[in-house]
Amino acid sequence: MSDGAHEEQKREQIKELGSVDLEGNKSRHRIKLLTVIGEIEGHEAVSGNAKSTKYEHMLPLLAEVEDSDEIEGLLILLNTLGGDVEAGLSIAEMIASLSKPTVSLVLGGSHSIGGPLAVSAKYSFIVPSGTMIIHPVRSNGMFIGITQSLRNMIKTQDRITRFLADHSRMTQKRIEELMLNQTELVKDVGTLLEGKDAVREGLIDEVGGMSDALNKLHEMIDQWRDKKSENR
Repeated sequence: MSDGAHEEQKREQIKELGSVDLEGNKSRHRIKLLTVIGEIEGHEAVSGNAKSTKYEHMLPLLAEVEDSDEIEGLLILLNTLGGDVEAGLSIAEMIASLSKPTVSLVLGGSHSIGGPLAVSAKYSFIVPSGTMIIHPVRSNGMFIGITQSLRNMIKTQDRITRFLADHSRMTQKRIEELMLNQTELVKDVGTLLEGKDAVREGLIDEVGGMSDALNKLHEMIDQWRDKKSENR
């Protein structure tokens, strides 16, 4: 492929999928960059004017990260208000299951179902002004059976808090406390955590920016390479 065609393919990949391959670093590590921007789109399309991350795009890209010999690590940039719970959890579970080094960086915010996405990487960063919002599961539309619908919402909420606890340094009990806090948010239940607070609570590993996230990922890839060499 010519340089011109390669650059055109890269621009199209960024435009359509929010992803790009980072290959020009001095360590010669091959890194896939993915972005989670706007609303997480599930089985129903969001408004045509809204920025969205489509899970049917994300899942094949994540499968490529795991299967490709050309990709050694994954960097995920997040700035999302949340969205479809099932779609968000499926993406988070897939990221968490990757065998290769993964690092996430919260830019702006990673709210609601964005929380599991942020902690699904093996190491997570948040910029100082970044925010995480933990709140109970909400439902739009009409309830056919109140008791059954409530039971299902509680089960879904438990899946989310369990995932957050399993992939961070927070306990499920503490997550539920913050989720049901009635004093933090105006006209809502839940808690907003700014960068340093998210780290202090143990939800995110470290406050940092792009250079910190990339340096950590390069370090993890070096360790991953060494481990692979030892196992040969």
